[in-house]
Amino acid sequence: MSDDVRNNHSTLAAIALFGIVVVLIGWDLYVDYGEGASVWHLSVESLIFFVAVCGVVLMWRQLDRTRTDLVEALVEAEQWKNESRELIQGLGAAIERQFERWNLSAAESEVGLLLLKGLSLKEIANMRRTSERTVREQARALYRKSGLSGRPSLSAFFLEDLLLPRTDSAG
Repeated sequence: MSDDVRNNHSTLAAIALFGIVVVLIGWDLYVDYGEGASVWHLSVESLIFFVAVCGVVLMWRQLDRTRTDLVEALVEAEQWKNESRELIQGLGAAIERQFERWNLSAAESEVGLLLLKGLSLKEIANMRRTSERTVREQARALYRKSGLSGRPSLSAFFLEDLLLPRTDSAG
């Protein structure tokens, strides 16, 4: 589950703050009633109490709805991954074969895969525990050996034939 939902500290903190407001206003209402405060004063504080309770309930429902939506999205993503596993493995094998045709080194191939996944040069360097300059040079070697001009061309090389052609609905 995503950190955005599992550890949604800001939403939980807001719920806790609303809860504290409910308790404090409730206590104030109790004390004010005991001291004989005016009906007008008690009515205003009761309205504030009600709004705070509604805030807690609404935020709790929203957090629960967000968690449910995330679980559904994760299940759907897992289903897609399972249904597409064979195709993805085939694509991975095809990419590896093409890298071999281009005579890429193991490091250049690894950089190529990470570039295709959308990682930045800095992220790749951190992941491979090497300098960004080394990764940049390996990427340049990949582009030179492949005859491609850069990352967009690399991605297009592998994705172009996977995408269905557009059909003209007007014609």
